[in-house]
Amino acid sequence: MKAEAELFHADRVPLGIPGFDELCEGGLLRNRTYLLSGTSGAGKTNFCMQYLYKGVLQYGEPGILISTEERPQHIRDNMANFGWDIETLEDENTLAIIDACSTKIGIPSQERYVDLRPFDMRSMLDQIIFIQEEIGAKRAVVDSSTSIGFYVGDVSKIRLELLKLSTTLEILGLTSLLTCEVVDEGQITRFGVENFVVDGVIVLYYKQTDHTRVHSLEIYKMRGTEHSKGIHPFEITSEGVVIHPHEEVY
Repeated sequence: MKAEAELFHADRVPLGIPGFDELCEGGLLRNRTYLLSGTSGAGKTNFCMQYLYKGVLQYGEPGILISTEERPQHIRDNMANFGWDIETLEDENTLAIIDACSTKIGIPSQERYVDLRPFDMRSMLDQIIFIQEEIGAKRAVVDSSTSIGFYVGDVSKIRLELLKLSTTLEILGLTSLLTCEVVDEGQITRFGVENFVVDGVIVLYYKQTDHTRVHSLEIYKMRGTEHSKGIHPFEITSEGVVIHPHEEVY
């Protein structure tokens, strides 16, 4: 029985986000890819960076961030507001950030890892493979998949390129989050195909109620595990994201 329990937990990846693992039988399934969807201000980048940062500190799992929309230094500065020292993890080779933003907007980058082309999936995957071997990464985040979709343009090609990405991440032994930017709260994806190439979809909401806005989370889809069907409130505190799994938003 003990061996079975250990095997069960070995197949799960705890997020490092208080309250989340209770919603899906102990965490994400290992070596799978998940979509994290939400509007502007919903907390997608904070959620993902907490997943990577706590993955290193609490669970000894190095991580890779592919940043397509934000310069890495901005991310470091913003995460410092939570007391998270991203640069130290980079120096220790437990967290790697690929700057896939600077080249796209035509400015030079001094980052250690830079995607030298505006977008090329083969180039990106080669970088990920190299870094995964170098630091022994177990977690990955692509922030965001939406910018990849805009560059590719054609919906059928978007689906194929994201399928290549998610499948490669899984083969490499990475448990990954792909963020997805949506315009309206009622949307789950931007292009209508992203949810078909992942094993789960987590939706972050930032809805106005009365005279304030409230953050909440829904596990919209998750293959291979039971999960909550409710919408649960969460807070972005001074120490990061905290989910309230025993409360629901109606």
